[in-house]
Amino acid sequence: MTGTTILAIDLGKYKCVSCTYDKVTAAAEFRTITTSRAEVERLIRATGPAVVVIEACTLAGWVSDLCGELGIPCKVANTAAEAWKYKHTKRKSDRDDALRLAQLEALGQLPTVVVPAKRVREWRALIAHRQALVAQRVAAQNRIRAVLVGQGLPAPRGAKAWTAAGLAGIAQFARPLAECEPDDLWRGLLDLALTAYRQADELVAVAEAKLDTIGKADARVRLLDTVPGLGPRTAEAVVAHLDDPTRFRNGRQVGAYGGLVPRQFQSGEDDRRGRITKRGPAVLRKLLVQCAWCMLRYNRWARAVFDRLSRGKARRKQAVVALARRVLVRCWAMLRDNQPWRADPDPAPAATAA
Repeated sequence: MTGTTILAIDLGKYKCVSCTYDKVTAAAEFRTITTSRAEVERLIRATGPAVVVIEACTLAGWVSDLCGELGIPCKVANTAAEAWKYKHTKRKSDRDDALRLAQLEALGQLPTVVVPAKRVREWRALIAHRQALVAQRVAAQNRIRAVLVGQGLPAPRGAKAWTAAGLAGIAQFARPLAECEPDDLWRGLLDLALTAYRQADELVAVAEAKLDTIGKADARVRLLDTVPGLGPRTAEAVVAHLDDPTRFRNGRQVGAYGGLVPRQFQSGEDDRRGRITKRGPAVLRKLLVQCAWCMLRYNRWARAVFDRLSRGKARRKQAVVALARRVLVRCWAMLRDNQPWRADPDPAPAATAA
């Protein structure tokens, strides 16, 4: 192969479709392989491409690492970009995806994303898994409430309901499902829900213990801990997802990366702004919004920004999303400059008439 060869691979869970594309002749050759490290390495060695192009997906990390080991440049396409969207197409197949990757690279119009180091990817995966475990725990709590309410019993409320004493009080109504009579199955359902809650709670504790260990060893997480109202879970998510703060030129790019900027619809004289784009890591966005609500109690700057944007009770949700974007931008600035949180000075008192 020559230096004009592009190897585009449409990655799949069980199989991959590759397109070996020549930029000069526009000739394309397709091949289907099993999804495995050995098969992908064999394909790269056989084709000898100048560059490998893949889509952003779960498999992109190890494929990018493999290309680095083989000394082949690897580009990962941002499939959320406008250039990648299929509109009014009659057909979409794995071959079409692979060919489109190669053609966009040949034209120099391939939208790419940064692939973080393996350590950072593993950290992000643990953060996302912890969020999934928290969702399972909340689902178990909701099942417990539903069973109790369905029997005319009071639903657990507040944090104390999920302490050891609170769970013991709920467990007095539960009974192993095998011991329940046909008209008393709700007690067995309650026992199953309590078991699911305890298991999820234990797994969350294990994940958070490891995250705490990683966070305490990272100076960037400790730096963001100086922000009033911003907890360790949000701090580690910001650090893990922003990774290298110098890859962003300004705060607008940071807000766009978090998916916290509004959509824009412009045509002629019209220039309308819609809902937020929701691009980028959903875990980071969710934690930032939760953190923004919490910061209203502990951070005077956050309260001032929220009050200015909310305009009363009508725009509270929009205001808290805007606050989450500003929190992300401020955290990025702190990481970029390696400076702790600096609160805005209190406004000067109004002058009184003599």
